Amino acid sequence: MSALTNRGDMNAFAESYVREDFFMQQARSNGAEIGATDPSPAVGGLLQFIAANTAAKSIVEIGTGSGVSGLWLFQGAPKDAVLTSIDTEREHATNARSIFEESGVSAQRFRLITGNVNDIIGKLADGNYDLVVVRVAADLLDIVADAYRMLRPGGTLVIDHALSGGKVADPTQRDFETISRRDAIRSIKEDSRWSSTILTLGAGVLLATKL
Repeated sequence: MSALTNRGDMNAFAESYVREDFFMQQARSNGAEIGATDPSPAVGGLLQFIAANTAAKSIVEIGTGSGVSGLWLFQGAPKDAVLTSIDTEREHATNARSIFEESGVSAQRFRLITGNVNDIIGKLADGNYDLVVVRVAADLLDIVADAYRMLRPGGTLVIDHALSGGKVADPTQRDFETISRRDAIRSIKEDSRWSSTILTLGAGVLLATKL
């Protein structure tokens, strides 16, 4: 059998498969103005899918962005789910809080925390979370270790922008973020405590389940 030949723009098709609502579009626009990193629409749809199919009630997000990701997670997660979202930039948290409130998300359903990421996640409880979403590159190896500690058995880790839009797959790319993501991917792949896979949605997504 001959190898399959790619025809058409699969990435564009995937990104247009889901439709962002008014608040997601507004959050994305806000994020573009302040330089926040948000998931692509297809990755947002994936987050919604995972939150729904795992019935994730306790969610940690590292890298709040402008709130786009949180809105997708709220759409999929149970109505009593709680999101703890962490970011180094207070402006990101402010934007996310505003868009959550405008979209009708109860203040009881989210905690927005700003500060040193490692210090904050180091204080989160062991084995207490169903889903951890990571969107930062700094100290990613340490964050992966903390994610394993925080997740319940069977819990899911999502690393958005895992492939840096293709740079991770290019061995000539040696910038800090690319190396950080490359090392984190390798550590998960080689760790038998994780079951993992990589998707090429957005800038690349790594999915891992805590065994």
